[in-house]
Amino acid sequence: MMKACSALVAALTVTLAVAAPAVGQSRGVNVEIDRSTRVSLRAPAASVIVGNPAIADVTVVDAKTLFITGKGYGVTEVVAVDPIGRTVFQSQVVVTAGSSNAVRVWRGGRATEMACAGASCAPSIRSSGAAAADVTP
Repeated sequence: MMKACSALVAALTVTLAVAAPAVGQSRGVNVEIDRSTRVSLRAPAASVIVGNPAIADVTVVDAKTLFITGKGYGVTEVVAVDPIGRTVFQSQVVVTAGSSNAVRVWRGGRATEMACAGASCAPSIRSSGAAAADVTP
């Protein structure tokens, strides 16, 4: 009887260790605006939640691979859960300006983002039509 109980406890321990996915709590993900970074998950995810979709977007390549794209400056959180709702990934995402050749031109309260190459700059696609039309490159 003791051997049967010991075997059952050992089997349950192994089953629980295999069934529980590792929660990927990273130190945070930093991504530049309009750039992407790859995230490999330790376990397959069924759903991905983005705290503020205006700051970051997630593209799911497969059950264990995500690409996080910076859409707006700021901080948000990305959480991935498995089919029964257990967290397999949770991380703060910080979107920064980075080192790209871009400038922001302010006219009153309106900002226009400019993409620059060499000595010339032009409104980036991020700028609204009205703001882009007001800026002379």
